[in-house]
Amino acid sequence: MSLHDDAVLVLKGYEDQADLRQAYLDHLAAHPDGMWKACEEGHITASALVVDPERGRALLTLHKKLGMWLQMGGHCEPADTSLEAAALREATEESGIPGLTLLPGGPVRLDRHPIPPPCHCHFDVQYAALAPSGAVETVSDESLDVRWFAYDEVAAVADDSVVRLLEATRARL
Repeated sequence: MSLHDDAVLVLKGYEDQADLRQAYLDHLAAHPDGMWKACEEGHITASALVVDPERGRALLTLHKKLGMWLQMGGHCEPADTSLEAAALREATEESGIPGLTLLPGGPVRLDRHPIPPPCHCHFDVQYAALAPSGAVETVSDESLDVRWFAYDEVAAVADDSVVRLLEATRARL
């Protein structure tokens, strides 16, 4: 099975956010390359909000290009075998934390957002990743900073999409 096929299966099984889910499926049907960064009409991305439920906190990255506090995530790569694999790879690379595990149950939510040219938008499939006890983060080349925020601090530093992801994640914990 290809990553494209995996994405279609994940999205078809995702009953929440029906209109947005349909937009993802329509995009993939119209763009055979819709999984990849090269698709300038937009492409699927995979992200994961790293959380530490024991300490009530979320790890955010200060994105180097956007200058915003965001969850870990990015573009799918040919070696990724699934959207889950892409989200976990991105979370591990950008947080520097080995041993992350995705919250069971598949994606937590979907989000579509505009991005600077040459591409037009990201169709982000958002997961949550659980940090192991004693996790120590490191700043990656893609970040200006990586920092833990208490759940109630996230809304003061991040945009609404991150806040919605945190709320959906907490509802699943």
